[in-house]
Amino acid sequence: MKTITRCLAVAACALALAAVAMRSTGAQQAQDFLKAVDGDQDGFVTRGELKTAMTQWLGGAASANQQQLAGALETAFPESVFMGMMSPPQSQTPRAEDVEKMLAALPATAPAKPMKPRKVLVLCKCAGYIHSCIPLAAKTIESMGSKTGAWTTTVSYDSAVITAENLKQYDLVFLNNTTGLFLDDPDPAVTAARKKALLDFVRSGKGLAGVHAASDSYHKATDGPAFGAMLAPGILAVADKDSNGGVDAAEMGALADQWFDKLDADHSGKVGMADLKARLRGVLMSARAPRRPGQPAGPPPPKTGPDHQIGVWPEFNRLIGGYFKYHWLDPQHIVYKIDDPDSPLTAMFKGGFEVNDETYTFGVKGWSRTNLHVLTSIDYAKMSDADKAKEDYPREDHDYGLSWIRREGKGRVFYEAHGHNERVYAIKPMLEHLLAGVQYALGDLKANDAPSVKAKK
Repeated sequence: MKTITRCLAVAACALALAAVAMRSTGAQQAQDFLKAVDGDQDGFVTRGELKTAMTQWLGGAASANQQQLAGALETAFPESVFMGMMSPPQSQTPRAEDVEKMLAALPATAPAKPMKPRKVLVLCKCAGYIHSCIPLAAKTIESMGSKTGAWTTTVSYDSAVITAENLKQYDLVFLNNTTGLFLDDPDPAVTAARKKALLDFVRSGKGLAGVHAASDSYHKATDGPAFGAMLAPGILAVADKDSNGGVDAAEMGALADQWFDKLDADHSGKVGMADLKARLRGVLMSARAPRRPGQPAGPPPPKTGPDHQIGVWPEFNRLIGGYFKYHWLDPQHIVYKIDDPDSPLTAMFKGGFEVNDETYTFGVKGWSRTNLHVLTSIDYAKMSDADKAKEDYPREDHDYGLSWIRREGKGRVFYEAHGHNERVYAIKPMLEHLLAGVQYALGDLKANDAPSVKAKK
């Protein structure tokens, strides 16, 4: 137990503050951290206070190795905190050049005439990784609706808008790269009410649409979040000055000195909340050391075996169609296979489509054609052997859906797995696909939404 506690020296300092800097967990966590570290409770952290806190967190253990440090990180912190730290800063304003390209590619008309005036709520809340494309995606849905006359749009970055009463005014909720436990609140009753409101909204006959990271929500790794294994080597490489494979109290104190020097850029001798918010992410991201002699170059070999992800809100996991397992990093060249060429939602692809983007895949436990009407998927035969070999926990059937629709009660759901990079929102066929998908989910565009494969009895 002491060994694990000892490993929290860097973890607690890094992740608690990083969560605030990246807006992934809010100001309360930062205040709690400052209260714990700020020995004289004056609202500032001094060099001595930071060093004392970090060395005291060692718990009396002589040393901690990389595995122990990774284990402590994975035990103590949810993956969403780390992903928030790794995210780019949250913005609500798209870049002008991206908007210009998107507007130039927007469809002029909608494939279906709205049955009545429609109103769409675009939810941009993230509790994990924050995609830089979010404000552009929101602007895309807003502009698409206004140009075609298919709907009007409200954009929100706050999950508090998901209430039974507020949702009455909308016809569809668009999940704009939401990540992590995006509806959760510190009050369990509020969380439960939001979840029920969203499910009831769709099942009553309304629509849900999502793009890319809408499926990177409400799941976790059964073998421990990968971030611990990712972060621990860098921390160890910086702190382990005697290269003995572990970090002791003196080395942890030295690391505290290094961090304080970077945080206290004004050399005032104390660090307040503004300093931490402005500088912590840079400190953490610079805490990497060159590869040591003998350390292999390149990424680690792919992980194999059964799915390592499980859903933690089964009703939502089924609602959206699955949850993230692995992604090929942007830009990954993907050739689309058109699974339903007769659907009005795939007519724009005219038999073929290719894209370069980060590409999500879904494990066998969370994604199945028995639950979905698959519109498009990866043409796996056209991927290179080198790209195929990169995948962690590969599906034996090599069946990787990209977009689909499904019924949920009286309501409808549309999802598209691409949409990571801003360039995707300037591709006309992709925008036409999104437009058709949203219109299907609204109930204005009719399409075959029967599961692609009948479930075995």
